Amino acid sequence: MAKIFIGEVAKSAGVNFETVLFYERRELTAEPQRSENSNYREYPSEVVTRIRFIKLAQNLGFTLKEIQELLDLRSSPHTTCAELKARVDEKISTVEAKIKDLRRIKNVLTKLSRECAGGRIPASECPILDAMEGGKNVARTISPIYRT
Repeated sequence: MAKIFIGEVAKSAGVNFETVLFYERRELTAEPQRSENSNYREYPSEVVTRIRFIKLAQNLGFTLKEIQELLDLRSSPHTTCAELKARVDEKISTVEAKIKDLRRIKNVLTKLSRECAGGRIPASECPILDAMEGGKNVARTISPIYRT
C-alpha cells in the first residue's frame, strides 16, 4: 500500500489541503500516520477515493453527517442495497421539497420585481422594500414561503 503526502492527496482528490484536514477532524477519513524522519502526514492512497466519494456525496446534497452514515453503512457487512436505496430515496424527497420551496421563493421574487418599475425612484419609496418591511401586499406576496 503506497503512502502519499497531503499535497498529493489534495491534488489527486481535487480539493485543497485544508479540506483534507477538515475531513480528518470530522473523522470522515482516518488520521494518517506520521513519517519517522520528518513527522509529515503519510496517507494510504485509498484516502483519495474516499475524499472523492465525500465530495461527490456533498455535491449530491448529502450533509457530512449523512455522508458519515453512508460510509458506516458501506463498511458494515450487514448493509443491503435496500438500505442504501432508502437513504437515496429519502434524499430525493428532501430535494423535491427544496425545489418546491425554491419555486415559491422565485414566484414571490418575480411578483416583487413586477411591482417595481425601477428607474430613479428613491429606495425609500420602492415597493420591493415596502413589501419586505411588512407594507402593502406583504401577507399575500410573501407569506406562502413561510407556510408549513
